[in-house]
Amino acid sequence: MLIDTFGRVATDLRVSLTDRCNLRCTYCMPEEGLQWLAKPDLLTDDEIVRLIRIAVTDLGIEEVRFTGGEPLLRPGLVGIVERVAALERRPQMSLTTNGIGLERTATALRDAGLDRVNVSLDTLRPDVFRAMTRRKRHEDVLRGLEAARAAGLTPVKVNSVLMPGLNDDEAPDLLAWAVANDYELRFIEQMPLDAQHGWKREGMITAGDILASLRTRFTLTPEDQGERGSAPAERWTVDGGPHRVGVIASVTRPFCRACDRTRLTADGQIRTCLFATEETDLRAALRSDAPDAEIARIWKQAMWGKKAGSGLDDPSFLQPARPMSAIGG
Repeated sequence: MLIDTFGRVATDLRVSLTDRCNLRCTYCMPEEGLQWLAKPDLLTDDEIVRLIRIAVTDLGIEEVRFTGGEPLLRPGLVGIVERVAALERRPQMSLTTNGIGLERTATALRDAGLDRVNVSLDTLRPDVFRAMTRRKRHEDVLRGLEAARAAGLTPVKVNSVLMPGLNDDEAPDLLAWAVANDYELRFIEQMPLDAQHGWKREGMITAGDILASLRTRFTLTPEDQGERGSAPAERWTVDGGPHRVGVIASVTRPFCRACDRTRLTADGQIRTCLFATEETDLRAALRSDAPDAEIARIWKQAMWGKKAGSGLDDPSFLQPARPMSAIGG
């Protein structure tokens, strides 16, 4: 097992397939983009599948989430999903995407074995979408969501980040739209993972702000009764159900105590936390022909050293050098 010194066991693997993205969200990266990883530095499809196989068969991983950057930009994505689905201990598989390109790939991903998707959409207003992402692709995301639902990649979850002065008034409208379209909405507090290092705690839209806004239109009933386990989202039923809404409050209501995640970057580094400042290299072991047992040992050692928490509440907190697009969600 991937156990740490605090007794937490990682059963959820987040796999970043690329650091590239076709949007330029203001809370993630600058308008001009970033310097992408060189192709030789990226794990190959075979290397990714091998590491997932080791994680699933030798280290107790039960769920695999494919992330990016934007994972739909990975040419071999469908093949990777198909090969992971064929593992003897098949893990649950999901994908976090901005939805651009999902319209043409949803059916193929379902047929390959993908179970569900999380799609990022922060606004219902095309002009605000363009301001936040610096791209005119709002309709593409909406069509991608519809395609995912039609393909049965359910529950289709929608991730939204609220930003002051841009979309901070949209929480009730987003929830009404999600309920009408049978999507499960999850609000995510803005995190200090932007490439520009411009995040400030002061003025950020908090979980408390979001819930207060939602309650102006909806009755919310706590679903978890104060104990959500390892799930990052606190969840509420909406107007008595069956629909529900979640809030991931990484900053103001951290859930580190029950964290069950381990992360693999697109260039083969293990990260124990989104906010970790250290990484453990598996790519070098792969490319030096290390046996599976050695790779598993390195992975276990990395997770054994996982810190108690993200450190966001510590005055000495330092933002990771890598931005979210290079870490994976």
